[in-house]
Amino acid sequence: MRERRRALSVRERLDAAAAVASHLLPELSAFEGRVAGYWAVGGELPLHAVQANLPATLRWCLPVLHEDGRLRFREWSAGQALEPNRHGIPEPSQGPLVGAEALTVVLVPLLAFDAKGNRLGQGGGWYDRSFAFRRTERDHATSPDRAPFPRLIGIAYDWQQADALEAAAWDVPLDAVASPSALHRFDP
Repeated sequence: MRERRRALSVRERLDAAAAVASHLLPELSAFEGRVAGYWAVGGELPLHAVQANLPATLRWCLPVLHEDGRLRFREWSAGQALEPNRHGIPEPSQGPLVGAEALTVVLVPLLAFDAKGNRLGQGGGWYDRSFAFRRTERDHATSPDRAPFPRLIGIAYDWQQADALEAAAWDVPLDAVASPSALHRFDP
């Protein structure tokens, strides 16, 4: 999956980004607060088309690696300072950090996903550790059709859908995945 993603042309990535934005922006218009994206690396589907057209009710954030193994987030807009983290991924360098609980929606990068909302990430566990509190909230939800906040929406190319992924006890399932062809929703 990594190799296939890296091999995509710039045009393929930009076309996919525009298609994802067309499915995702109407969904995001129902929310207010902070939406966290990511800085696309290694062929990940870019989010510039989402960020540039974000509803006024949402503020864009990017993840920042924290020493405790969990992500924190900073609001960021184009032109503001960025610094590479230890993996070379740009992170916002100014402004207050907020925890995962302070977000409304998180757009999550991935290598693969399945029809149950399971996600294969890069293997570092950053998102699963950062959003582990959602597993407990989901288990204790007052309504079975209400996913806890923040909503976790994977971002993927269509070919990244797998038949099935084995979920570990620490994996945090996604609420949906936005791909160029559709917004795939999963049961909570």
